[in-house]
Amino acid sequence: MSARIDHAVTSGTFSLDGQTFDVDNNVWVLGDDAECVVFDAPHDVKAITDVIAGRRVLAILATHAHDDHIRVAPELAGATGAPVLLHPADLPLWRLTHPDREPDGALSDGQIIEVAGTRLEVLHTPGHAPGACCFHAPDLGVLFTGDTLFQGGPGATGRSFSDFGVIIGSIRDRLLTLPPETVVHTGHGDSTTIGAEQPHLDDWIRRGH
Repeated sequence: MSARIDHAVTSGTFSLDGQTFDVDNNVWVLGDDAECVVFDAPHDVKAITDVIAGRRVLAILATHAHDDHIRVAPELAGATGAPVLLHPADLPLWRLTHPDREPDGALSDGQIIEVAGTRLEVLHTPGHAPGACCFHAPDLGVLFTGDTLFQGGPGATGRSFSDFGVIIGSIRDRLLTLPPETVVHTGHGDSTTIGAEQPHLDDWIRRGH
């Protein structure tokens, strides 16, 4: 298997519902020496293109449309020639940041994206955002979760366009059913595994959002 995963962290802000917070975002790039896909486009185009390192970018895959995940997506698309793909349920969030520029294409549940000999399956996992998606690469034993699942629990659901019951359902039915050894690469913070998170579902439900 020639595909590999490269990583960078970018720093900036997240704004929604009239509040702004400082955040650090993970950028994940999956590919080989010739081609790749990029998961999310936060804050800093140069930091992302440094990881791309001249490879052909097949797509910029938005895990969801909060501004800290798509802020430089149009600029990155212009720099790389790659299309920005987003689940249509997140278009209202997208338009808060980019009212004059639509995504280039749509993500759908069960869609297969091929890159560097690896198949990525799109899993629609709403809750943190209506169009939130995770990306499963079974051949690599890897899942890219954006802000749906973190080390230690679900993504936040206390703001507009989010729902705690929905995210719990997404995690329980779509993610925790994957093999326990699956490595989870998240939108913020450290990676984890499905097996490390599975035992804590009931604790998260009791804790609430």
